[in-house]
Amino acid sequence: MGLADPSETEVAEAVAAAAVAVPVGSGTHREGGGPIPSGTEIGAPRGIVAYDPAELTVTVGPGTTVAELDAVLAAHDQECRFDPRDPQATVGGVLATGLSGHRRLRFGPLRDRVLEVRFATADGRLVRGGGPTVKNVTGYDLPRLLVGSYGTLGALTRVIVRSSPRPRQSRWYRTESDPAAVRAACFAPSLIAWGPEHTTVLLEGDPDDVAAQATAARLDATNDELSWPSGAHRGRISVAPGRLRELGAVLTDCGVAWLAEWGVGTVHVASGTEAGLAEARAAAGAAGGWLLREAGAPGLDGFGVALSNAAVMTRIKAAFDPTGKLAPGRLPFAAIPAQRQAS
Repeated sequence: MGLADPSETEVAEAVAAAAVAVPVGSGTHREGGGPIPSGTEIGAPRGIVAYDPAELTVTVGPGTTVAELDAVLAAHDQECRFDPRDPQATVGGVLATGLSGHRRLRFGPLRDRVLEVRFATADGRLVRGGGPTVKNVTGYDLPRLLVGSYGTLGALTRVIVRSSPRPRQSRWYRTESDPAAVRAACFAPSLIAWGPEHTTVLLEGDPDDVAAQATAARLDATNDELSWPSGAHRGRISVAPGRLRELGAVLTDCGVAWLAEWGVGTVHVASGTEAGLAEARAAAGAAGGWLLREAGAPGLDGFGVALSNAAVMTRIKAAFDPTGKLAPGRLPFAAIPAQRQAS
């Protein structure tokens, strides 16, 4: 739309006028999901609108980067646990892709951070859902619905997110112990990252509690933070936590790099070839899960399987965007023509 920092009204007007509207952020999650369609790119307002440290809430423009938001919260020893791989990811981009960060085991999914959303609908209306306090909210849970929608239901224009106190200490550890034994020995680990060579653990909180957990689990402190699988072709697998061992063995046989979030069911995979990532996708499907392409592998657009909630997703898409103009192809909706509005 040609505006680096549009107003909410300008976003709504741009969406209404577009034949195909494509909400975009900074591009750090651009390759995830289905392909970016050709159309009018819709930006989002930037900046901190309001911040109440006492209430642990911050109102922010979705075009604001996570790094900018984190700097404001850090001045009050607070944080919002988005945890993207790239701090230049925008708040709206992280929410639109719905990719929870590496501390989900302790702090829960990304959608739990969102209290209120404001967004532009396909016909150019500005709609609000949720509220700054849970007790004042009634009706449908639009904030959770918008998280992970990849811009296919509306263009975010403002969000209220929940902040939290920063942990007094964050320490990384490594161990050769079984990840299940590590989880049993730790009270509340933020991350147990299990790979083919070793397990990396992140403990956070009061220093005495962190030390006690590390001793109980027999963890070795390390100065090295987590190293994610690297390669030209990357993806993220979602599978039932109970099938991680089975899947890990198959991925090792496939020759792809992988790292699993124990207790969560997310497996990060990478390969030097598109064929390798295709094998990982097949392995995920055989284990009852699916793989979302994150980078590279243009032949692996989307999820690779028919999602179990596809019918519900399609009905919601039809209700929010009956002409199919919002980010067509980014999610596997069934039979909603992307260009019907032009007929």
